[in-house]
Amino acid sequence: MTSVLALERHKAALAGCVRCALAPEIRPVVSGAVGARVMLIGQAPGKVESEGGRPFSGRAGKTLFRWLARAGIDEASAREKIYISAITRCYPGAHPSGRGDRVPTRVEQSGCADWLDDELAIIQPELLIPVGRLAIEKFLPALPLSELIGTKRVIEHVGGRSVVIPLPHPSGASSWIHEDGHQQLVDRAILLIAKELRRLR
Repeated sequence: MTSVLALERHKAALAGCVRCALAPEIRPVVSGAVGARVMLIGQAPGKVESEGGRPFSGRAGKTLFRWLARAGIDEASAREKIYISAITRCYPGAHPSGRGDRVPTRVEQSGCADWLDDELAIIQPELLIPVGRLAIEKFLPALPLSELIGTKRVIEHVGGRSVVIPLPHPSGASSWIHEDGHQQLVDRAILLIAKELRRLR
């Protein structure tokens, strides 16, 4: 089976997933990219993504795609050429505080884990861009974000070997990016991503 066919079958199965006890109208959000050599992994879809069926289509997505544009790839091209995945695939609901979305539980993360592992095995990405703490923890050591953002590492995973360049969560609910020196770390990460994207072209 070719990787394109395998990915299309995977995406069809993912779109029909009903493993979690979430509301029936909450469905998995699936990337539209095919033939990608880059994967971007977020935490979980938000309410806007759940309603529209497209990853990173809400306010956080606007920030993310501004970052990617600075790395040399516009939103339309990014959606076509970067496979956008996540630690969990359905909107987990609002945070009890009313600020932002609820963080998926460890049980929810575990229940979704094989979807991501299958994508890594099928796509075998050369570049991984984990976005936010949950995604970063999947691939990199448990260090402060200030020691991870703006760095590049090569790791082994179920799909082989990838360069990993993490980004912080672009949500307005995250205060990390506004702390002293952290914007410069994001700028450094964007430059690293730009270099990798040029290499992959």
